[in-house]
This record gives sequence, structure tokens and C-alpha cells, in this order.
Amino acid sequence: MKISLCTISFRHQLIGLKDIAFWARDNGFQGIELWGVHARNQSPLAIHNAQWMASHGLAVPMISDYLPLHDPDLLRDRTLALCAQARTWGAGKMRTFAGQQASAAATPDERRQTIRALREACVIAADHGLRLLVETHPGTLADSLAATCGLIDATDHDALAINFDALHVWEGGDDPLEARRILLPRIAHYHLKNVSARDRLDVFAPGNVYSAAGSRDGMVPLFEGAYDYTRLLAAMAQDPACEASLEWFGDAVFQTLKSDNAQIRTRIRQAAPETAEAG
Repeated sequence: MKISLCTISFRHQLIGLKDIAFWARDNGFQGIELWGVHARNQSPLAIHNAQWMASHGLAVPMISDYLPLHDPDLLRDRTLALCAQARTWGAGKMRTFAGQQASAAATPDERRQTIRALREACVIAADHGLRLLVETHPGTLADSLAATCGLIDATDHDALAINFDALHVWEGGDDPLEARRILLPRIAHYHLKNVSARDRLDVFAPGNVYSAAGSRDGMVPLFEGAYDYTRLLAAMAQDPACEASLEWFGDAVFQTLKSDNAQIRTRIRQAAPETAEAG
């Protein structure tokens, strides 16, 4: 399994990408998932580009952004710009959200518009040799397993894939292990994070996460939260092509990412003999 850190973890800190890359390399990460804001705003003079990262054993597997699916006038230009960023950084995947309405609240017209826009963005992505990933996320048309399956079927494009956020799948009331089994042909990436209790899930609301003054109460390390990742990680570890990102939004960024990454590696190693024995 290849594990990346997310530059969104450093959204409120004055730390350059070069320093993040050196730290990631020295602490067992294989990649850096670039937040779209960061990808767009790197200095044109910076030498730490895709080639520089590759020379340090790192890749940029995905750029995570928010395409304006609700605005047809902006969609094409923004998608083309995101494709250009992905190609610049050598990323094969681009992440977005499936609209701005929960599946149960979206009107038929809103659903049709989002699906049309997703299909258009997928056509552009495919023309550039890229995949467009929709994240399983509350407040979107991919907020439950049933809604996500329906979205995939309705969009009907091979370039559409899933960024499987296990905690949000759990939040939506589905078993992440079962949801992974069903969605596996479309899953291209995973986001991993945890929460102290189900009633604290609102701490991940975008308005709170992106605010420097937002609450971080409830954000906990991966193996200290309400969702038990043991079985899911064991299943993911059986896929040699599996790519995941630790999506940490809380404080103590370096310490938490380092500890979570090390614990994932340890648990995978411990599970390996059991898996081999079972086979």
C-alpha cells in the first residue's frame, strides 16, 4: 500500500512544499496529495516539481479540488486548468465533490445538472489521460453507498472513479468494508481519518475545517477513534496497487501523521502472516 500525506493538513501553517516533501520522504510516505489551492499557487520559480519529487522517491498521486459543477459557464475552463495542474505534477487523479446538495435533498433538476456536469468533466479528464474521482462525502450526491452507486450508473463514464473516504461512508450509515467490496472496481484512492464519537462528525464540516478559528475537538489519530479500521486496512493491504492518503485536519500535524503512518505499517505487517495462513 502506498500512503501519502495531504498538503491540506498544512493549510494554516507557513511551511513550504520542499520542507513537507523532505519530511514525508524521511518518515515513510510515498507521496504527497496536493490540495488544489496549493497546486495553483506554487511559485513558478520553485524547483520542487514533479521531477524533483520523483528524485526523492515521492509522487503526487492526486490533486484534490472542487470543480464548479453547479456553474456550466466556469466548468470547462476550471476542469481544463485542473487537468493542466495534474499533468504538471504527474498526477493521474483529480478529486472533486459530487455537487453541493445531499442526495436526499437534491431536486431532480439539481441531480440532472450535477450528472451532466460530471460527465462533461469526465470527458475532458479522459481526453487528458486522467481520472476524475468523486469523494464519498456528506452533503453531496455521493453521501451513501446507494447514492454513490446511482451516481456512477447515471454518469456512465469510464473516467469516473471514487475517492473512498471510509469515515464518511461510515457516517452515511454504511459498513465501509461492504461498501468497499461493492465499489472496488471504481475505487482509485482512499482518504483515512477518524473522529472521537459519531456525534462529533460535524467537526469535519467544510466551513469548520477550512476556518483557522474552527474547532478541532473530535479530530483524533486514526486508531483512537470511533471507527475501527482494522478489518478495512487488512483488506486494503491485499491490493498491491492500493493508494491512500492520511487526511489530518487537527493540530500536532507532524506528530500525528508520523504516528498514524507507522501504526498502519505495523498493523499491516502483523496481519500479513494471518492472511497468508488463512490462504
